[in-house]
Amino acid sequence: MSDGAGQEPIRVCFPFVGDDVGGSHISALKLIQNLDRSRVEPVLVLQEPTGPLATFLQRQGQPFTGLPLSKTLPAKGTTLGDIANYLTTTLPCMRRFIREQRFDIVHTNDGRTHVNWGIAARLAGARLVWHHRGDPDAKGANVLGPLIADRMVTVSRFSRPKHPIRSLNGRLSVIHSPFDHPSTIPDRVAAKTALLDELGLEPGTRVLSFIGGLIERKRPLLFIDIIERFAREYPQIPIVGCVFGISPAGSQDFESAAMARCAERGLGRTVRLMGFRSPIEPFLAATDVLVVPAVGEPFGRTLIEAMFLGTPVVATDHGGNPEAIENGRTGFLVAPEDTGGFMQPLWRLLSDTLLWTRISQTARDQAFVSYGTDRHVESVTEIYEGVLHSPSRHRPGA
Repeated sequence: MSDGAGQEPIRVCFPFVGDDVGGSHISALKLIQNLDRSRVEPVLVLQEPTGPLATFLQRQGQPFTGLPLSKTLPAKGTTLGDIANYLTTTLPCMRRFIREQRFDIVHTNDGRTHVNWGIAARLAGARLVWHHRGDPDAKGANVLGPLIADRMVTVSRFSRPKHPIRSLNGRLSVIHSPFDHPSTIPDRVAAKTALLDELGLEPGTRVLSFIGGLIERKRPLLFIDIIERFAREYPQIPIVGCVFGISPAGSQDFESAAMARCAERGLGRTVRLMGFRSPIEPFLAATDVLVVPAVGEPFGRTLIEAMFLGTPVVATDHGGNPEAIENGRTGFLVAPEDTGGFMQPLWRLLSDTLLWTRISQTARDQAFVSYGTDRHVESVTEIYEGVLHSPSRHRPGA
């Protein structure tokens, strides 16, 4: 365990439930992979060591520790029975694990791990870094987080807790998610040709894509409405709307809802459900415009990844999107929940080659200047070192 003087690396636990794969997992993995091992020793812990996240990590060559826990508190609908099981079985197990592994810090990254592991970290005497990647109105970030976190990190100014029950002054930092600068840019022509061949579409078809988990906040059904309206209002421009993503385990089944909407409106060839694809870069390169209809998105990874690849973005003027997109310069911002607002920017980008090229190059230049893994990793490492030097509670093993 670190003695706080920098002679030993700080030992940090990154726990995850492991039942799905999303942007928070990818961002955390980027951090873990790039931490300076002379300063920080990260340990990734999965409660479901055979779940989807485990499979993803194995493909990435990322080692992890399995800690099966069957009685964790659910994300929603917690009952008294859930709480009793957690307090009597899971919490003692987590506390013992943290102490035996001699973790200096527990770094939580999503709603369920905040609640389940945050309390355990506090009882074990480890420091807690609460990485908030969601809704600024989230109850956990406004109530539990301010009470138990040594430090809270948010991925955008938008996602800062709106009504914290206890002041976060001096304990809150805004740090944008890490993004690796792509070493190579996929050939756009080859990527587009491969995608259209897979879909059985003519070479001149323009690709509008939705990329992300199929959850309410990201508005996948609104994307279908946007594609339907554009195809109706601009029939001279052949398009296909590609939905890349799946519904996370235990969440609303937007895949079935999307298929039903497409069938109902006769969009079988106009909208295609592509499922989860990794790596996503070839499909982003094949995309003419990335459509981001999300509302309340803290700071979308795909939006920045598109900028790196020179794929123009049309996004809602909401959440963390305005922190990444400068309207008319690095992309376009439109009113949320308004299919009509997307029409003109999409038409302009698909019909004006000079505009498409200008937005593409400006966005790419801005991404390379503003976003990078090194800056993120150094900022988080400084937070680790800061919380260990601040007045402490009981430390594990002390």
